[in-house]
Amino acid sequence: MQYRMLGGSDLRVPVVSFGAWAAGGWMWGGPDDENAVRAMQAGIDHGITCIDTAPAYGMGRSEILTGRAVAGRRDQVIIATKCGLRWDLAEGEKYFDTKTNEGAPVAVYKNLKPASVRWECEQSLRRLRVDCIDLYQCHWPDGTTPLADTMETLLQLQKEGKIRAIGVSNFTPEMMEECLRHGVIASDQPEYSALVRKAEAEVLPYCREKNIGVLAYSPLAQGLLTGKVPPDREFPEGDLRRTKPIFKREKREAVLALIGRVADIAEAHNATPGQLFLAWLIAQPGMTTALAGARNEAQAVENAGAGDIALTDAEVKTIRDELESLGL
Repeated sequence: MQYRMLGGSDLRVPVVSFGAWAAGGWMWGGPDDENAVRAMQAGIDHGITCIDTAPAYGMGRSEILTGRAVAGRRDQVIIATKCGLRWDLAEGEKYFDTKTNEGAPVAVYKNLKPASVRWECEQSLRRLRVDCIDLYQCHWPDGTTPLADTMETLLQLQKEGKIRAIGVSNFTPEMMEECLRHGVIASDQPEYSALVRKAEAEVLPYCREKNIGVLAYSPLAQGLLTGKVPPDREFPEGDLRRTKPIFKREKREAVLALIGRVADIAEAHNATPGQLFLAWLIAQPGMTTALAGARNEAQAVENAGAGDIALTDAEVKTIRDELESLGL
């Protein structure tokens, strides 16, 4: 496993981290607690020593499972979690309506108000069963709260020793610039994969210029880039892949064609398709770590293997050329 420093912080993270969104079950067809914990532990055993979670992932469930997974080995793991999405308080900017794992309807609000940020931090510390969060990130921008107020609270939590580094997620360069007027941010977390490359236009160049780390979420496009999602697979109600445009049948067929075209590169590195596309992403300018999810131990071990693959510049270019030729 290769490791990199996260922005200007003192956090050393693996190039493949554990994305614990699916561990919470919410939006992913339900939870499987024991497999989730074992997957995280297997990841740690194989060098995936950073776990990214959030209160909203399963309404606290993902954080609780993360706490279980790191028990007894806290000093080996960077824990990243978030604040700013509330399903239990109708305050801030209304985001969307959803259902809990149990099927109860809830409304989710973006809320980065100082009192909410502090309350969420205390709840996360309790669920994770730790006394300090390594990387504390604003999950989504909240248009009803000045970033100056949010940053002031985060800096205070940092002074109190409750968090080590401050990060953001889904922020534009303009929003990050505003944050930097009030303090230091270590990282941004955009959606980024071989299939979703919007972050390359502005976010990645800005982060490189300002020495801000990048944690890419959905680096395998919710599993599509593993080659294990056949064109005719149906997703259950409540699974976000059911309505996501990149999961339309023609896109799935194009991805399978892509995997066929780059099979020789994968073979040269003894890599699975998923490992190849993680290695490709890690090789992009400005990238720090890919937040790869895993529902079981085998998937976690496979993801970890991508951290040992070093693609040549020519291979990186060939994969991009194939993506563009297929309109992906």
